Amino acid sequence: MAKENTGHHAAEAKRKRLTWILCVSGLCILSYVLGAWQNNTVPTSSSEVFSRMGCDDSKTQTNPSSSNSYDDDNPSSSSFSSSEPAELDFESHHKLELKITNQTVKYFEPCDMSLSEYTPCEDRERGRRFDRNMMKYRERHCPSKDELLYCLIPPPPNYKIPFKWPQSRDYAWYDNIPHKELSIEKAIQNWIQVEGEKFRFPGGGTMFPRGADAYIDDIARLIPLTDGAIRTAIDTGCGVASFGAYLLKRDIVAMSFAPRDTHEAQVQFALERGVPAIIGIMGSRRLPYPARAFDLAHCSRCLIPWFENDGLYLTEVDRVLRPGGYWILSGPPINWKKYWKGWERTQEDLKQEQDSIENAARSLCWKKVTEKGDLSIWQKPINHVECKKLKRVHKSPPLCSKSEPDFAWYKDLESCVTPLPEANGPEEFAGGALEDWPDRAFAVPPRIIRGTIPEINAEKFREDNEVWKERIAYYKQIIPEISKGRFRNIMDMNAYLGGFAAAMVKYPSWVMNVVPVDAEKQTLGAIYERGFIGTYQDWCEGFSTYPRTYDLIHAGGLFSIYESRCDITLILLEMDRILRPEGTVVFRDNVETLTKIQSLTNGMKWKSRILDHEKGPFNPEKILLAVKSYWTGPSS
Repeated sequence: MAKENTGHHAAEAKRKRLTWILCVSGLCILSYVLGAWQNNTVPTSSSEVFSRMGCDDSKTQTNPSSSNSYDDDNPSSSSFSSSEPAELDFESHHKLELKITNQTVKYFEPCDMSLSEYTPCEDRERGRRFDRNMMKYRERHCPSKDELLYCLIPPPPNYKIPFKWPQSRDYAWYDNIPHKELSIEKAIQNWIQVEGEKFRFPGGGTMFPRGADAYIDDIARLIPLTDGAIRTAIDTGCGVASFGAYLLKRDIVAMSFAPRDTHEAQVQFALERGVPAIIGIMGSRRLPYPARAFDLAHCSRCLIPWFENDGLYLTEVDRVLRPGGYWILSGPPINWKKYWKGWERTQEDLKQEQDSIENAARSLCWKKVTEKGDLSIWQKPINHVECKKLKRVHKSPPLCSKSEPDFAWYKDLESCVTPLPEANGPEEFAGGALEDWPDRAFAVPPRIIRGTIPEINAEKFREDNEVWKERIAYYKQIIPEISKGRFRNIMDMNAYLGGFAAAMVKYPSWVMNVVPVDAEKQTLGAIYERGFIGTYQDWCEGFSTYPRTYDLIHAGGLFSIYESRCDITLILLEMDRILRPEGTVVFRDNVETLTKIQSLTNGMKWKSRILDHEKGPFNPEKILLAVKSYWTGPSS
């Protein structure tokens, strides 16, 4: 009888394990389960299930507690050895070790070398089809279906892994961005210099010939830059982003943007330096950022016609500027009495331009803080209590009635002032006051306190921070280089509350927090309130950056959002475009989605393996860890 009971309990335990396996994996299970039952070899973990079944078409499934290595004998095929597991290597080696044993893998061919710097939604040939009015031809215009590319954007010959930060602030490899135009065109302004096989960035700019560092010191004598009150900045028409580069040493992070125009590759240079930047322009549409995002806005001879269209562009700066935020202007027409001859403009013309800017600023209820030397600074009010009274008399531009202040994806500019949230008195910060940096990073954002993001409260915010502490601890085990400066430019493709960026703040990295326009929760405003930067994006389209500009990309739950909306192959090819050679990607999703992703990335010169969730094998969410191989296009 005892023996009978023992057999019954063993069978019951076996049945429970099988039930769990069916629930967790949901693919390729049935035939394996029947065989396992008959042979009395029931697995004890999800990793063992996949290891034994061979469900993964790419044959890259491994036990996460083991490490994985590659057979070097055949550089054209790839598989993880079942008898010799080894781990992904995150060091730079400059050699291709891709090996695929599965003959059904679809391989993606390299694109033509003429596409080495291809930016799908800022293609200059396509842009010529559009109206030049308000710079519409330089805005985002993505390829039509028959223009989509299903090939890999090739790095230039002799491409080298970029310098590590902070050396990258001052140096970049010429072979990575083989353009000397700016070093010639901006020679006397010290933007960039060619020194042998390297570029050097002296930190100069059109309006700061003594260097960005000294220029920022001049600003710091006029407004407080070092007490933590100013954390996020936007630099319009940024050049090679030296202003943003030198703000970083003051714990201020700038979103620098410039168009893809005749100043060849300026945003590409910025990102190669390890400085946050994005392709963008002040045109006919809103900038892709939420309202009240930035503590400071800056224009140094950015050539934006602030005085045109009744101050429409300044109205957009007002939308993205935080209550109490500053706008800094240097260059024409500021200090025109000194520079008018060198600018080759008449004194009357420059005076009229400055008067128009002053009038536009007053119509936004801004206060002029100072004008000293080459700098003029204005400040936005902390609320609209007095501004509403002013607008009863001076009605142009009016306060917007239905502006959807945070909506900024392909949204046309409006000739009205975005109203601030209601304040109870003239001393109250509209929308809620922010903590100074660095406390701001982990303080509950005012948008969450005020309940403006559905179903997100302070408790869920704190829980998300704890989740990310645990995740980063796990990532440090599976990607040891994450805490050692290997990854400078990081992108979170589905940033949610910015927990990844917050958990990474102690490391020498910065994170571009992307909130998909299709995400259930629109949280980018809260991310900015934490002191981080980011942008909106539809991942069915290309991202506004140059190729090879990010070291690490994180994609948690992203493909579950988009798999029914567009071809995930195109999303993966876009990730390949913006990822640097030997860059790393972390996917988080269910097993079925990850195996689908892996089957595609195996044909993109990527190496990968699927790992268990940080909480162990019983969690249905898994991690796909991938590394892009080093390869380059052919030399001419």
